[in-house]
Amino acid sequence: VQLQASGGGLVQAGGSLRLSCVASGGVFSINAMAWFRQAPGKQRELVAIITTGGSTKHADSVKGRFTISIDNIKNTAYLQMNSLKFEDTAVYYCNVKGTSRGLPYDSWGQGTLVTVSS
Repeated sequence: VQLQASGGGLVQAGGSLRLSCVASGGVFSINAMAWFRQAPGKQRELVAIITTGGSTKHADSVKGRFTISIDNIKNTAYLQMNSLKFEDTAVYYCNVKGTSRGLPYDSWGQGTLVTVSS
């Protein structure tokens, strides 16, 4: 399963961006999709995760500002990011977990850079 992430860019503090992540490639089912981020010099951290049933979890640092959603028909996850802060600057990675032909998979996208100017 391949992931294509998009939507990153440069935005001023207080602004908004919407990230998209499309899963494709053969026959597969999705259990959950997630967004992680990695800032320079820091470890990769979970931002938000959503199951195909719609259950979500957001990191405390983004609660009330970011919202993850999923379109099960399009195999696409979104991350709506509002009230962006300088500390949100990072490379954002999409992750998907599921099964393909009876075997579990765990795939990562290439990352999309989000830069928030103060």
